Amino acid sequence: MTTLPVPPARVIRVEDVATHPDFRRLSTLQGVGHDLRYATTNNFAGRVLYAGFDCAWLRAEAAAGLETAAAWLAQSRPGWRLVVLDALRPHRVQQAIWADVAGTPAALYFADPARGSIHSFGMAVDVTLIASDGTEADMGSGFDEMSLRSHPALDAEHLALGVLTAAQITERGWLHAAMVRGGFHGIPTEWWHFDFGDRDRVRREWPRVD
Repeated sequence: MTTLPVPPARVIRVEDVATHPDFRRLSTLQGVGHDLRYATTNNFAGRVLYAGFDCAWLRAEAAAGLETAAAWLAQSRPGWRLVVLDALRPHRVQQAIWADVAGTPAALYFADPARGSIHSFGMAVDVTLIASDGTEADMGSGFDEMSLRSHPALDAEHLALGVLTAAQITERGWLHAAMVRGGFHGIPTEWWHFDFGDRDRVRREWPRVD
């Protein structure tokens, strides 16, 4: 299948996002923290992937949904918060990541830039839970851990086999419950990843950030 290039009119440079009316800075979201791992060396690549880029943004629609999720969590589980680990990911960064992982098992966990990552539209987040003392919830695998333990679709099997504990699956359940109430939906292979809106529609109707 041939993938057509995105028309220039539907592309926003990441350098222009700060002045674009359709995006919100993560620091303005009520009840939501952020620790962008790709802006540090604490990630799968072991190097800063967002060097020179300000990626602490989401589209306004996704940002509002995340605030709704955070409010539900605060009411339902006092003391716990959502923390964003990745949000807007420029297409040029996605291309650089893909160049490293294409043809390896890690490719399963990243969108081919020929099609486009929903992160590059500001409509996806990687997120976890944090307690009032700053402790991250134990999800049974780390963020961007590229192993079957990270696949929520296998939670029941992993519980039965002793790969994951009931407590770890409960934490994943809290995260999923909060995000669903904000209008997000998860994916089978990453407990941390949630999309806002239908992927095909996002790719078709929203501008991509390069």
